Amino acid sequence: MDEVARYNRERWQALADADALFTRPALHLTTDSAREYVDPEGLFGDLAGKDVLCLAGGGGQQSGAFALLGARVTVFDLSEAQLARDRQVAAHYRREIITIQGDMRDLSPLAPTSFDLVFQPYSLGFVPDARVVFAQVARVLRPGGIYYFAIANPFYSGLSEADWNGEGYTLQSPYVDGAQITVPDCGWVYAGGRQERPAVPECREYRQTLSKLLNSLIERGFVLMRLSDSKHLTPDPEAPPGTWPHLIAIAPLWLAFWLRYQPAG
Repeated sequence: MDEVARYNRERWQALADADALFTRPALHLTTDSAREYVDPEGLFGDLAGKDVLCLAGGGGQQSGAFALLGARVTVFDLSEAQLARDRQVAAHYRREIITIQGDMRDLSPLAPTSFDLVFQPYSLGFVPDARVVFAQVARVLRPGGIYYFAIANPFYSGLSEADWNGEGYTLQSPYVDGAQITVPDCGWVYAGGRQERPAVPECREYRQTLSKLLNSLIERGFVLMRLSDSKHLTPDPEAPPGTWPHLIAIAPLWLAFWLRYQPAG
């Protein structure tokens, strides 16, 4: 295990201990709300009997939704604390969910061409080079299968509400591929959680330039189906400057990709 994996594992253990938003299992889903939760665009089709991999997606949020929709679900995640949430969800909904601990950069525990859908929530930026992950996804995804992932908008990576300078939000980090960016967690990450929480290491991410993302996906045989400048929570251009709702009304901080795997030949 390298230093990147060690840092991520320790951080997600601390996030789970602190009851951060992305560690809270989804325990109130129905079949209808499950579909809206993981596939509001309706791009995944009928998932009954399909093999779905939640990649670096532990926490008991998406896995239960896919299981309720009839999919055969595997969760592959570095954090044992996060995988424990998925096992909690499996017991709650009385569905089988397979959990495997491992690094997203090495999917060797998974058989080749074994999944119809690879769903990767916000996690790809936690490793220095997304191309390593794309190669692994291409190995385990069946031809014609779908790969979904969310990632920081590379043009705004590292920007936060604290960067308000009185007139706008100041970009300070050079647009360099693979550059490490460390920022404090936003307050909403812990909203509604424990009043007292343990210290959590800062969020460490790596910039993935848009050209590298798209070109490396094309080279691997992925075809873009849809791209969204995703907005989490509710943007509000009338909110006070220097707040999260105001920031995301000015700068879309996330991108979401839907791709179909169509390798040559």
